[in-house]
Amino acid sequence: MTPARPVLVVTSIVPPDRAGAFRALHAREGIELALFGGRTHHATGTVADAGVPTRHVAEHEVYALARSGRYRAVVAGTVGRVALPAAWLGARRGGVPFLLWSALWAHPRTLAHRLAGGPLLDRIYRGAAATIAYGPHVAAFAAGRGARNVHVAPQAVDAGFWSAPAPAPRRPDGAGFVALAVGRAARYKGEPELLAGWVASGLGPPGDALVLIGEREAQETPLPAGVHAAGAQDPEALRNFYAGADVLVMSAIPTRTTREPWGLVANEAMHQHLPVIATDAVGAAAGGLVRDARNGLVVPAGDAGALGAALRTLREDPALRARLGAQAAHDVAAYTYDAWASGFSAALASVGASQEGDR
Repeated sequence: MTPARPVLVVTSIVPPDRAGAFRALHAREGIELALFGGRTHHATGTVADAGVPTRHVAEHEVYALARSGRYRAVVAGTVGRVALPAAWLGARRGGVPFLLWSALWAHPRTLAHRLAGGPLLDRIYRGAAATIAYGPHVAAFAAGRGARNVHVAPQAVDAGFWSAPAPAPRRPDGAGFVALAVGRAARYKGEPELLAGWVASGLGPPGDALVLIGEREAQETPLPAGVHAAGAQDPEALRNFYAGADVLVMSAIPTRTTREPWGLVANEAMHQHLPVIATDAVGAAAGGLVRDARNGLVVPAGDAGALGAALRTLREDPALRARLGAQAAHDVAAYTYDAWASGFSAALASVGASQEGDR
């Protein structure tokens, strides 16, 4: 029996948490990655070997690859300047289904996007045979832009690693309550709003601490009392910080260029039984993983007072923290690499391009 042609997946890089997802999809469908590099919003960088067939390409080479006839379908994400339209046009010319893999739940509001990228992306939404979305928030946005046949592939991390007991939980000495924020230095992450919320909360030393994980630019003004900058951490160390904390805080705000597509640190922390305080500009909240009063607290983006009040609420109610944290671990358990791959397989099956039904 002749093996099925693979599915071409066009993207920029493979972050560490995406490698396992691609392996799960490859086991189901047989894929080949076309990686074109470039800028990324992932703070964790890229892996050298994703464990699946991979080729490195320039963006302009994607068109010829997509139309080559070597693939039974083409999937491309909403990254890069040329790769997405090249993949769409190449798949059309090659006569194979094109599937849009979208992370967007709001379009950038820059003049350049309105004049160029916006109209073209709307054509791709309408022209894709199927759309694969990060979550329900992205699915609803895509449908509003004219996308048809929309499927959800839920965002996932390595559940086995992040749910494993941490060997050495870390927290500042003497702190009875520890809030943790994890993210790179980017305006849409909302660090100024987080620090303002911490001050508004009235929390601080000696009993309370806010720990910032991630690379940060040097500041001329000192951090507020009780705030500790721990720098970038490897996954093992970060798991120890999750295990030593009482709550994860995600303070993202919408900007003219970016809205947090998801925020995989929510998944990581929830596997360690942490409740999450998230703004409504965090994709993991808009997409239904972080739920207000169920496994965390959701507050309006940019509202330092609301963020501070949420911190005080969880500081003063250990029983509530425990209940929300237990529910967080239960809820995130369904967000697996296999569930992510299943969403892709369903989209491929809907356009007659899944090989699962042939087994």
